[in-house]
Amino acid sequence: MNKKLFHLLFIFLLFIIFLNNFTLFSFCFGDPKIVSKINSAFESIEGWILKISTPAAAVAVGTGVFMKKFSFGDEERLRTGKKLIKSALFSYAFILAIDLILSAIKSLIS
Repeated sequence: MNKKLFHLLFIFLLFIIFLNNFTLFSFCFGDPKIVSKINSAFESIEGWILKISTPAAAVAVGTGVFMKKFSFGDEERLRTGKKLIKSALFSYAFILAIDLILSAIKSLIS
């Protein structure tokens, strides 16, 4: 029991020291290299998601429209087409809203 407690306490102290060094380093010298690399990686991922989401939403809406158009009275295909259009537009709006929220947060931090 004491050995487990010692290990947990040791890991906790290492974590505190590691966290303290990062915060001290970031206050004194700006962001560390790894933080700036992670930030730039997330920004590039965000850009790619926005570039990919627009054509994906267009393809999904187009597929839904064609499903509705060529359903020939089949109720199941009509419902599926409507659901596909609604979900594609909702997903695209959600991605744009997340981008707007992240931009607002960045402007508040800077």
